[in-house]
Amino acid sequence: MIISRTPFRISFMGGGTDLPSFYEGEEGAVVSTTIDKYVYLTINNRFDSTYRLSYSKTEICDRLDQIEHPIFKAVLSAHAPEQQGLELISMADIPSGTGLGSSSSFTVGLLHALKAFLGKNQTADELAKEASRIEIEVLKEPIGKQDQYAAAKGGLQFIRFRPDGSVVADPVICSEKTTSDLEKSMLIFFTGFSRNASTILQEQKSNTKSKVEVLREMKKGAVRFKDLLQANGKMEEAGKILHEGWLLKRGMASGVSSNAIDEWYERGLSAGAWGGKILGAGGGGFLMFMCSPEKRERIKSELKELRPFDVRLEKLGSRIIFVG
Repeated sequence: MIISRTPFRISFMGGGTDLPSFYEGEEGAVVSTTIDKYVYLTINNRFDSTYRLSYSKTEICDRLDQIEHPIFKAVLSAHAPEQQGLELISMADIPSGTGLGSSSSFTVGLLHALKAFLGKNQTADELAKEASRIEIEVLKEPIGKQDQYAAAKGGLQFIRFRPDGSVVADPVICSEKTTSDLEKSMLIFFTGFSRNASTILQEQKSNTKSKVEVLREMKKGAVRFKDLLQANGKMEEAGKILHEGWLLKRGMASGVSSNAIDEWYERGLSAGAWGGKILGAGGGGFLMFMCSPEKRERIKSELKELRPFDVRLEKLGSRIIFVG
């Protein structure tokens, strides 16, 4: 039996510049961090030759082509087409469609567990590259590459997307105090609903040419955010950069924000937040603010209809946590 543990991520700045519609013309860049919420993938031999998959539903299949779950099917078909008699179980700390990169973390974690089960070592870059290929080229998802590299490598990262398709992920080097201050400044709420990111991302992809100047500003914001952290700057300034990025992001596609999200966001600012954003593609999921620790309870009181979601930063990426 093999069990992998793969973290989810929070993207601060630069989302959208990791889409090929942008980075094939010029380099994109994002700043993201992994958090202490995970997806766990377990792989074990079955007594018979069938496949048993357990996630939000259970599938028992005789053949690979009968599998309904697209990621399970694509990964097994690509890397274990002759392997029969497998049981694969997925468990996660958060639901899908909430803006924390869950599908990519799932893909990375599944690849990691399967490769370990087959006795093959994989670097973080290899896992991320193959997860990106599966999701973008095989499954034709209209997504970028930031989530796969964040999940595989872990930690606070400045990730660049080059026109030739290559990806460079560099850790953001800052003091322990800055990392701690960043963690303490993050205040996250669950909006109560999830969404299908593909619809929003497809529209954003179509809008790339007309929004290229906006995306360039978002990339500049990612560089400023990274530079401020590496200079051990003030979190209030980081919050203001985040606010500027959200104002740009909400205009990228019609479904990024909503009247309810806009109202919650304004109430959070009025209660003392420096800035914030909807995590992921937008439209629902988690709403994040940056604020001083002294303002946390006031903002929670102002947004008492939303569920607070406590997280800590995670330094490690996907890991094999059990072999037996």
